[in-house]
Amino acid sequence: MGVRPAAGKNLVLTGFMGTGKTTVGRILAERLGLDFVDTDEVIESRSGPITQIFKEQGEAGFRALERSVARELGGRTGLVISTGGRMMLDPECVDCLGPTADVVCLTAHPDTIVERIGDTARRPLLDVPDASARVRQLLEARAERYGRYASVDTEDRSADEVAAAVMALLGL
Repeated sequence: MGVRPAAGKNLVLTGFMGTGKTTVGRILAERLGLDFVDTDEVIESRSGPITQIFKEQGEAGFRALERSVARELGGRTGLVISTGGRMMLDPECVDCLGPTADVVCLTAHPDTIVERIGDTARRPLLDVPDASARVRQLLEARAERYGRYASVDTEDRSADEVAAAVMALLGL
């Protein structure tokens, strides 16, 4: 078991889809001896596939589910939490998760993100004719809010190397 964050703290990974939040989060949870929670997995286990949620409830419905999960997780500690790409840009989610967490944003180049994602049709926000252009547009729109968090670049790094960089950033 590795060094644990201060008692009462969670570690939240945010950043755009395809930056490695889930993969790195699992590694960090194991190294730190904490429980791992992926907010998208929680939502899907309760409400079905995200693509279906978007079709039936729209993006607003999905964001409401994210807020609900944030409220729930905000009352827990000892977690590594991998969030959906927009979750920590929502003020309500930040209010729920931020006070009890160290938040780190994982980053990658837009072309790398598209390559990592693969079939963009499975990602409702990228199910468009030019996924690369859409990634660039979304990253630009989110840049200021992602920039509020300490960040780790995942470009040309293995998941283990990214996990080590996150731990070093947080002094763990």
